[in-house]
Amino acid sequence: MTGLRQLQREHVREAISTAAISLFLARGFDEVPVTEIAAAARVSKPTLFKYFPAKEDLVLHRISDHQGEFARVVRQRAAGEHPLTALHRHFLDALARHDPVTGLNDQPEVIAFRRMVFGTPSVAARLLHHMSMDEDALTAALVEAPEIPDAVTASLLAAQVLAAHRVLAKHNWQALADGRALAEVEPEAVRRADRAFALLRHD
Repeated sequence: MTGLRQLQREHVREAISTAAISLFLARGFDEVPVTEIAAAARVSKPTLFKYFPAKEDLVLHRISDHQGEFARVVRQRAAGEHPLTALHRHFLDALARHDPVTGLNDQPEVIAFRRMVFGTPSVAARLLHHMSMDEDALTAALVEAPEIPDAVTASLLAAQVLAAHRVLAKHNWQALADGRALAEVEPEAVRRADRAFALLRHD
């Protein structure tokens, strides 16, 4: 029964987020009241806030499965693999899958979603908060890595990895939003990722 209840909760959570995203993309984040989202998802307003404490969380739920991902990659890397090698490989794999988080996805809804996120100050600020938590988690994972000499180096490296990911994703998305073909942008995205991680590995 516990598993069933959890499944039902996830179903409700997904239904609320899906209704919210649809309305936001159609009319804009600030133009859609929470009461309308609750009605569209067929839940009460208190129920909505039980699942999503802030309106911005309705948007970021789409990328919540990536929370702590960098730290997981470092901790689950192969024995003897440098953390940056693992993170580089992981980013290239995500590019190959056209994971929206890399910016390399030309589906119209994905492009519109990213435009909404970075075009809405409160959502962009909430995303920065999530990225800050990712940075802290990655720092903690790097501190445990024998290849990283000290905590300061771990902290600096974590900040640089998050910044590189943000810049790479922005360039990929912007190229696609400008109307360039994914097949044309993808090789450039790979080269930029290789260059970024080469810079990070530079002693």
